[in-house]
Amino acid sequence: MFPATWTRLSCKALSRPAPRTQSLLAGSGPSSWSKVVSDAERIVGYPTSFMSLRCLLSDELSNVAMHVRKLIGTQHPLLNTARGYVYDSRSNLQTRGLIVLLVSKAAGPSHAASDLLPQDMVSGIYPSQRHLAEITELIHTAFLVHRGIVDLKGWTDSDGPLKDMEFGNKMAVLSGDFLLANACTGLAQLNNTKVVELISSAIGDVVQGIYSENSSTTEENGGVDTAAWEDRAFLSHGALLAKSCQAAMELANHDKGSQSLAFKYGKHISLCHKLNSDLQPFVKSDAGELAPFSLSAAPVLFHRQIVGQERWRQQLQQATTLRNQLDYSKLLAAVKSEKGVSSAVDLCRYHGNRALEAIQVFPSSEARSALENIASAITRF
Repeated sequence: MFPATWTRLSCKALSRPAPRTQSLLAGSGPSSWSKVVSDAERIVGYPTSFMSLRCLLSDELSNVAMHVRKLIGTQHPLLNTARGYVYDSRSNLQTRGLIVLLVSKAAGPSHAASDLLPQDMVSGIYPSQRHLAEITELIHTAFLVHRGIVDLKGWTDSDGPLKDMEFGNKMAVLSGDFLLANACTGLAQLNNTKVVELISSAIGDVVQGIYSENSSTTEENGGVDTAAWEDRAFLSHGALLAKSCQAAMELANHDKGSQSLAFKYGKHISLCHKLNSDLQPFVKSDAGELAPFSLSAAPVLFHRQIVGQERWRQQLQQATTLRNQLDYSKLLAAVKSEKGVSSAVDLCRYHGNRALEAIQVFPSSEARSALENIASAITRF
C-alpha cells in the first residue's frame, strides 16, 4: 500500500483546480484546428460559438455572472472555465454541437420525412436539429461547470481562503443547474418523445461516468484494462455526443440503420477526443514547463497495466519529492519508457478508423468531408 502521506497528496491533488482541457485538435496544431473549424462552420451555416448565446446573455445568467466576478483572484476552477468559454478561440467547448450539425447535414433529408419540408431546412439542416445542437452544448457546458466543484476536504490556508472556495462551489452548482434546466426546457420543446429519452439517458450516463471517475481511488485505477477504460470514458465523455447524433437522425425521421451509424460516429470520435486530450502531455515536443497530468489518463492506466501494481508503486514513490509532491517529469519519463503511450495512440487511431467507417454510407458531400477531416486531425500526432 502507499504511505499515508502519498494517499493524502493524491486526494488533495484531485481537489485542486485541474489543468485546462486541451483543444479537441490540439495534436494537429492551432492553424490546422482553426481551418477545420472555420471550414466546418461555413458548411453548417453559422459559427457554432454563438450556439449558447441566447442562454448565456439571459438576465438570469447575467446575474450569476456578476457573482462569478467575485472569484477573480482566487484559485477556483469555475473562473478558468468561464475565461476559457469566452476568450479561448482554440477551445473545444462548441465542437459537440458542430459535429451534430455536420452529421445532420451529411445524412440529408429522409424520404420518410413526409411532415418535414425541404424548404424548412437552412443550409441543409432542419431547425429542430439546430435546436438540438444548442441543447447539446448547454448540457456539455453545464457539466463542465459542475466538474469545477472543489472537494474541500483537507483544504488548508496555504491552498487559499476557504470562503472563496465555498462561494465558488455555490456558484458552480447554481450556474450548472441553470444551464441544465434551460437545456431540459428546450428538449421538451422539440416535442419528440424518443429524442427526450435519448438525451435524458445521456445525461444519466454522464452523471454515472463522472461518479465512477470520482469514486475510483488511486489503487483501484490500476486494475482498469482497455475495455473498462473505454466503457467509463464512453459514459463520461461519449454518451452525450453519440446520443445527440442519433437524436439528430430521429428528428429527420431517418431509419434505425442511419441512427445507429450516427451514434457510432459520435461514440468513436468522442473516445478519440478523450485519448487525444489524455495524450497531450506525453506527445508534446516543446520543451516548456510540464503541466501536471491526471493519474487516470489513458497512457498512465495502460502503463500501469503493463508494468503491474508493484512496479507502479515503486515508480510513484521514486517520483515523490521530500515535500510529498509529485515530480511529473520523472513520472512522465517512467510512463514513456514502456508502451502505455503507444497503446493509447494505437487505440486513438482505432477509434478514428471506426468513426470514418460509420459515415461512409452517407452521400459524398462537404459535410461528410468535414467529419472525415475532424477524425483525421484528432488521430494525428
